[in-house]
Amino acid sequence: MNPLLRMRLIGVALAFAIYGADQYVKWLMVEPLQLRQVRVIELLPFFDLRWTQNFGVSMGLFEADSFESRWILVGVTALIALVVTIWMFREKALGDILGLSMILGGALGNIKDRYELGYVIDYADLHIGEFRPFLIFNIADAAITIGVLIILARAFFMRDKADEEVDDLMHGKPADAAESN
Repeated sequence: MNPLLRMRLIGVALAFAIYGADQYVKWLMVEPLQLRQVRVIELLPFFDLRWTQNFGVSMGLFEADSFESRWILVGVTALIALVVTIWMFREKALGDILGLSMILGGALGNIKDRYELGYVIDYADLHIGEFRPFLIFNIADAAITIGVLIILARAFFMRDKADEEVDDLMHGKPADAAESN
């Protein structure tokens, strides 16, 4: 199998794994744990499960407070997911593919919630006493954030080297020859 195709398939598998994990944990919150009714489950002194319906996007921005704005938000986030998918299939470096697949998997999980429910289920509440360094989030949000950080780190620190290595591999140069150049 072509190494580039294999890397892209790994990216697709990771995106679907994140989507599946996100949806499974949200199901756990709604059904077995009934977090919607309980509202808060204190697990650790610094971490609770707290029911939150997020009608906006990151940090509550662009809140969908009407039927029309809900569907506009679904459409815009679906368009962004499509752009990320195309970007992922154009990338050559595994690190970039993995970062983009994390963003894609998280986006799909949140889009499904917004499409079916009109809001995104958030539940993870990390705090120090009353101080909350993050808003309440979910697995999809965490995957998107980590994926963005990976893309940014690679863009700042590793982009040129990764591209050279992939080009060398695609043109049949062994890894040792690439290092000696």
